[in-house]
Amino acid sequence: MSRRHGHGLASRFLAAQLLVVAVSLLVALVVAVVAGPPIFHTHLLMAGRSEGSAALLHAEQAYRDANLIVVAVAVGTALVCALLISAWFARRIRRPLGQLSTAALAMAGGSYDTRVPPLEAGTEVDAVAGAFNTMASRLERTETTRRRMLSDLAHELRTPVSVLTVYVDALQDGVTSWDGPTAELMSGQLRRLGWLVEDIGDVSRAQEGHLALDRTVQSVQDLFGEVAEAHRGAFTAKGVALEVDAGDGAGPVEVDRQRMGQVLGNLLTNALRHTPPGGAVTLRGATHRPGRLALVVADTGEGISAEHLPQIFERFYRGDTARDRDHGGSGIGLAIARALVEAHGGTLNAVSAGPGRGAVFTVDLPRPRTHTAGG
Repeated sequence: MSRRHGHGLASRFLAAQLLVVAVSLLVALVVAVVAGPPIFHTHLLMAGRSEGSAALLHAEQAYRDANLIVVAVAVGTALVCALLISAWFARRIRRPLGQLSTAALAMAGGSYDTRVPPLEAGTEVDAVAGAFNTMASRLERTETTRRRMLSDLAHELRTPVSVLTVYVDALQDGVTSWDGPTAELMSGQLRRLGWLVEDIGDVSRAQEGHLALDRTVQSVQDLFGEVAEAHRGAFTAKGVALEVDAGDGAGPVEVDRQRMGQVLGNLLTNALRHTPPGGAVTLRGATHRPGRLALVVADTGEGISAEHLPQIFERFYRGDTARDRDHGGSGIGLAIARALVEAHGGTLNAVSAGPGRGAVFTVDLPRPRTHTAGG
């Protein structure tokens, strides 16, 4: 195995070219030895040379010697050219491949910020370098998200577990007694743990395509009305206006009513969390292109900076960790929303003009086939 992997590019290029040269020279030699002399002999006879004459024999001998000299010179020239070209090509390709190999080893060692500079070694090698850099960027983002997710997950679990531990110890030591407030507090922490586990399970199943959907044709107005009614109390308590506009031309949508309600509920909760008192959140429907239906949640709140927009749908992502924890967000609601929308064959995107200028989340869904066919 070690001998097999020990052959370098130079030796492989040389072997390939020597094979081509050897085959070409072999064919030329066969033609010169087998076909050449009879043709040369025939033309000498046609030129008036007699059979068996000394002139005929000397001419044929000169022809054979000339062929051997030509073949020998051609072999030497071909070998020198093959060596030079092999060395040039190997040197030209060895450097960029060495850079790729070094970068791959560095990334295998955990250096996910490793990148390969422009190699300028041909279209194919440059394409490999570009693919490597793309892979490295995605791995770096994945690793960053993984570390942040583990840190945030530990934070989310630490609070309820700590509270439960303290109260269990207090109950065992007789410092406190089991009464209504204690039961309510412990039940609340257990529910918080249950919600977190359920949320993680939901987003994982949806992203892996294992989430069963019970799709039925729903009226956008009914869907909006149910979601708005469930959240209106929270909006009123904070002093944020909730406006609903189903849109006259929005038409029906074919979705799992419970899951799409969960999507819109997560978007409304997120909008409320980042909209200060006196602001407004609008839930509206629109037909923005043929065969598609848009469900939009727009707010007048804190907005999203450009550098955070690409990551806001990642699990446990927070643009401002301290602020979001104070608001009680787990950082997984938007990830669940996008996963559920994609399970419906749609897309969920966000746009914002910047901090302090609000944000707009758009759920893009296909129309029901019957409605599309009917116009």
